[in-house]
Amino acid sequence: MADKTTDMLAAHDEVVQKVLECQPDDEVLYDLAELFKVFGDSTRIKILYALSEGELCVGDIAQILNLSQSSVSHQLRILKNSKLVRFRRDGKIIFYSLDDDHVRNIINMGMEHVEE
Repeated sequence: MADKTTDMLAAHDEVVQKVLECQPDDEVLYDLAELFKVFGDSTRIKILYALSEGELCVGDIAQILNLSQSSVSHQLRILKNSKLVRFRRDGKIIFYSLDDDHVRNIINMGMEHVEE
């Protein structure tokens, strides 16, 4: 059976070759797709947007989003597992913040894109 890539004619052989050489492994692309799935939930986006203003506890986020603390905690767990938020404990209160500036940049770039 012939190789499908040799059966097709590429209009831009140099570009095709460059893409093939630079393309990340499937596992890396899968991880990227999973990361973007996390952004596919409007509640999580609202949480990230709120955290872009500063550190907040679950109660603060629940009040801002008009949700139960249980619902917010569930979404924060997903965001934490995806390394989008981090937390610190101060006594009995846990404060959440964006994990790093990359997350803030993703939110800002997404907002710029949708506002165009």
